[in-house]
Amino acid sequence: MKKIFITGISTDVGKTIASAIVTEALQADYWKPIQAGEIEHGDKDTVEKLISNTKTTIHPNSYALETPMSPHAAADIDGVSISIKEIKEPETKNHLIIEGAGGLLVPINDTQTVLDLIKPDYKVIVVSRHYLGSINHTLLTINALKDKGFDVSIIYSGNEHKTTEDIIKKMTKTPVIGRINEEPYFDKNVVSDYAELFRDML
Repeated sequence: MKKIFITGISTDVGKTIASAIVTEALQADYWKPIQAGEIEHGDKDTVEKLISNTKTTIHPNSYALETPMSPHAAADIDGVSISIKEIKEPETKNHLIIEGAGGLLVPINDTQTVLDLIKPDYKVIVVSRHYLGSINHTLLTINALKDKGFDVSIIYSGNEHKTTEDIIKKMTKTPVIGRINEEPYFDKNVVSDYAELFRDML
């Protein structure tokens, strides 16, 4: 069974929509270990609303924090300490999609980052979105993952920016699963259409 960790080059680049699409494509289970902010309407709730299949199980967060900040800071405000030992991968016989929090080196406590949540057997999808500085953020993210020996691929989010994507391809030789366009909205039908497009690349 596949275990795929979805990270982004920054916050708000489209990780949750990408997670919903990949979850739907593989009819996989979904798990977000750490949710910071929007507990009542968190990313797992968004994914649950966007998928159509009946096979997926949405697993509870290991940590659900009140404040929309970096996990280490949100945990401090909530009066808790995030321990990686308490973040236990859910048991399932299905594929599992794991969504990170923010970018790869976002701290989860005083010594560890989101990167420390990624296990050696996980494949990693990096969600990249064009903005000033995104080449740097994408290269840093991909190189950090490759240095650790991970199998890495990319999903682009937003409109194409050819010069950005060409140089990322030349410098990293990382396979691209596909692109999530700037859609007027995302609902089950839109996510299902993207799932069909991406399935063969997963």
